[in-house]
Amino acid sequence: MSKGTVVLAYSGGLDTSCILVWLKEQGYDVIAYLANIGQDEDFDEARLKAEKLGAKKVFIEDLRGEFVEEFIWPSVQANAIYEDRYLLGTSVARPCIARRQVQIAQREGAQYVSHGATGKGNDQVRFELTCYALYPEVKIISPWRIPEFFNRFRGRKDLMEYANEHDIPVPVTPKAPWSMDANLMHISYESGILENPKTHAPVDLYLMTKNPEDSPNTPDVLEIEFLKAGGIPTCVKVDSLKVIYGSIVNLICMISLFYLNSGKHGVGRIDIVENRFIGMKSRGIYETPGGTILYQAHLDIETFTMDKEVRRIKQGLGITFSELIYNGFWFSPECAFVRDCIARSQENVEGKVQLSVFKGQVYMLGRESPKSLYNEELVSMDVQGDYDPCDASGFIKINAVRLREHHRLQGLSGSKK
Repeated sequence: MSKGTVVLAYSGGLDTSCILVWLKEQGYDVIAYLANIGQDEDFDEARLKAEKLGAKKVFIEDLRGEFVEEFIWPSVQANAIYEDRYLLGTSVARPCIARRQVQIAQREGAQYVSHGATGKGNDQVRFELTCYALYPEVKIISPWRIPEFFNRFRGRKDLMEYANEHDIPVPVTPKAPWSMDANLMHISYESGILENPKTHAPVDLYLMTKNPEDSPNTPDVLEIEFLKAGGIPTCVKVDSLKVIYGSIVNLICMISLFYLNSGKHGVGRIDIVENRFIGMKSRGIYETPGGTILYQAHLDIETFTMDKEVRRIKQGLGITFSELIYNGFWFSPECAFVRDCIARSQENVEGKVQLSVFKGQVYMLGRESPKSLYNEELVSMDVQGDYDPCDASGFIKINAVRLREHHRLQGLSGSKK
């Protein structure tokens, strides 16, 4: 008798293929679910494989549109970046994937959900916090935290042997001696030979960007427009080619344009040691070419159009938001509150930014906006405008009171010794 139905977040790779068969071995009916978030994947082949392995049903869901609109765009608005460098390409995808997994489980009457995330990483937290938030009564099967599973499969060799025993199609050799995760926004590399932090990344590791040393000697000039959409890019021009954000197809093309033009210049590569939520440090290598350009462009137009004090508060909210995303709390009440605050801050963030991408770098060239707070006459060195320089004397003296008193106290303290 079946123990119940489980919706498995399935990728078609070695781990989740073995998990699918293992779950059936444990007596569960398995529904395989594969999310299309822009990764390079043969979805038809993955469907056939899941069916062959005994999946009761297979769902392949195209989430690209909602991934960009509901997850990437809020991250762009927030200038979301974890520990000063990571643009959260994997982190921001997990709640999108897990939300649809929960929807399928509820629609199909499944009591369980499962995933292939390891017991040491962040993804287990991200998947499960989303599932519990959206489907409180759900039961989660995490094989890599079940002793019967992780004691049986201590590494890739054990998984390969299990696959051979159960006629699970797998590649003869691993594609690469590291783990990869890709979507519309980025690609990440970790584990394997990269676990030694002093090991340099092999030159053939990068799939999305060209080595800056080998990139063209002529920059690409882009214009990105943020138009009445609250800090969301609506149009991009690359030389004479213009794509307007107005449909999912155009939106996907726009993202692809970022990749094409920044990828060939090697923009968006980082190699970092980061702090996982679970408490350990890990080494990750990321390529986020389009996201890097969007980050720089949005940062520029935001500074141009946003009040100084509002932006100071918003910067703090951006750091909080980044940590919430990284740690898996997208569907928490505090994250919803922060998102709402950030969205409110973006009401006047519109305009055009001109930039160039060249040899691994993004260079700002110019910007314009009908909501600009930049007053050329006020700031000009050649025109006095509506500003009395004499007022600065009082301003400086008032700000100096605290400093003078501090140093007076320090002087008194020193004289007592």
